[in-house]
Amino acid sequence: MCLPSDRNPMFNLRSNRGRVLTLAALIGVTFLTMLFSLEACGRLGKESPAEAGQLQSPAETQHLKLIPYRKGEKWGFCDVNKKLVLQPKYDFADPFSEGLAGVGLNGQGFGFVDENGKEIIPLKYDFVEPFSEGMASVGLNKKSGFIDKSGKEVIPLKYDFVDPFSEGMARVKLKNKVGFMDKSGKEVIPLQYDDGDSFSEGLAVVEMNDKWGFIDKNGKEIIPLKYDGGSSFSEGMARVGFFGCAFIDKTGKEEEVLSHEYVCGEFSEGLILVKLNDKWGFFDKTGRQVIPPKYDFGFSFSDGLAAVEMNDKSGFIDKTGREVIPLKYRHAESFSKGLAEVTVNNKSGYIGRDGTEYFEP
Repeated sequence: MCLPSDRNPMFNLRSNRGRVLTLAALIGVTFLTMLFSLEACGRLGKESPAEAGQLQSPAETQHLKLIPYRKGEKWGFCDVNKKLVLQPKYDFADPFSEGLAGVGLNGQGFGFVDENGKEIIPLKYDFVEPFSEGMASVGLNKKSGFIDKSGKEVIPLKYDFVDPFSEGMARVKLKNKVGFMDKSGKEVIPLQYDDGDSFSEGLAVVEMNDKWGFIDKNGKEIIPLKYDGGSSFSEGMARVGFFGCAFIDKTGKEEEVLSHEYVCGEFSEGLILVKLNDKWGFFDKTGRQVIPPKYDFGFSFSDGLAAVEMNDKSGFIDKTGREVIPLKYRHAESFSKGLAEVTVNNKSGYIGRDGTEYFEP
């Protein structure tokens, strides 16, 4: 269950919003923040069932031991067949990540439970993020830091904002300056940038004095800070500039995939989300149209499916453009590890790639 990200999920460009899971989520702000995100946004080897144009069956989601399940206003956890394992009692629940799931209670706070339902980390924080690379970012009294799976605060809660660890590094922000730390808490790259994003494919996009470029994990400037905007590297390419479809590779070589009248997202699973004449569709890396621009809104492909919107209704398409999950939701987020968050009747819930809904009215 996501509240606003500090990056634009359409383009993965930086903005001034911070991703904050707060007690506000427990008093009905979730739907409003999703609408805010919607207004602001436009995100291998063997082919997966969804990539092949087939929906995933429940049998193919057995790796999901427990799934957040909403019944009315309360959240618990069920198995893939919708059998309740942990009875709904929480006001908030996140999918499991690395064996733990964030949960929250109104007036108490946020913490983590294990797959047996035991509260491993007390519900005492103002917000929590899913575990990533063995650590989770948490916040208390407007300050953020990291805990390990035992609940030990291994990196003090002293920053204004922290990103989850990615490739062994975490973006941190303090007094309006951004830098990067390693898992020991050492600020490997000093807090000297005005903005930036997490490391991806060995490089991080950073901004200083309104210009964007890329650094490596030693802080060395690999691609000069000369662009008006930038996104993280994905599939060997990064979009630069705030408009258009200009990309660079890791040597800094520039390539305009589509002409300037298009607006592009980032590469994901071989396709680019593209806007033309206020409609969204998908093109491949050569600039060939794969799915015509006809949607009012869309997200990049993830887990072989892409969330799209038309006439204020959202659903999912596969890479052939087939609408495999009907456009019936008020809003839909991208799939991640077999689950996607959707909004219906002003309430959020999770669905599987076969369309199974893990929630009740």
